[in-house]
Amino acid sequence: MNTRDSILARVREALRGSTGHSARHGEPQGDLSSHSIPEEELLRRSVAEADTAESEVHATDGSIGVRRVLPKVPDDFAGQVALFAERCDSLKTEFLPCADDAAVSAQLKLLSDREGWESVAFPASSEIGALLANLSIAKLEVSRSTVKTDLEKVSAGITGCDALIAQTGSVLLTAISGGGRALSVLPGHHVVIASASQLVSDLPAAFELLERKYAPNFPSFMTFITGPSRTGDIERVLVLGAHGPRKLTVVLIGGEGGGKVIGEK
Repeated sequence: MNTRDSILARVREALRGSTGHSARHGEPQGDLSSHSIPEEELLRRSVAEADTAESEVHATDGSIGVRRVLPKVPDDFAGQVALFAERCDSLKTEFLPCADDAAVSAQLKLLSDREGWESVAFPASSEIGALLANLSIAKLEVSRSTVKTDLEKVSAGITGCDALIAQTGSVLLTAISGGGRALSVLPGHHVVIASASQLVSDLPAAFELLERKYAPNFPSFMTFITGPSRTGDIERVLVLGAHGPRKLTVVLIGGEGGGKVIGEK
């Protein structure tokens, strides 16, 4: 049901309720209530109100009306980072802010030791490989010729991304930034490396980024990743790792506006 239909449905329900109440109790029709306004006039006004609401949601530029009904996001970078971190915590996503590439390399080494990684996979011909220099484990560079069963065997898949969304704690990923379709899905631990310049405020901004970056030739694979894989289908018990990575780690490099896009050739 759209906004217009929802408003009209509420008006009709209110009219039915008020009419029935008066008929049952024999109450007089006073001048100070909506009873003094003909039903046709009430509906006409409601239609106008509904049309206005509908047009506001579907504004010409697409995002103005939508943002009115979405959760508010801070305007400043620090506030957006704090909101993204808060969302990550509630989603069971590990969030690791790092000052620079050296800090990222050190953090990946700590992750590897803590999780007991035996191997990692990352997109070929990307700068991610240089960040893994401290890892003395098997490394698989993923290309079109990579066998999917090999990706199922690695401990972690490390990718870039197109954007991080502060509003929802989500990662925006495409086949281009994610090194194909499978690298972000098959390994049990997905690690996303992003620069501060890739943090956007909300979902409309993420869609606008996709439009600017790829239109009209969009990648074959575009997805929003919001926390590790999960399901609550069985007795509403939350289970992580149901149909994809059991763990999601997001590494953010640098301060406001800093860093180049990670994962692009």
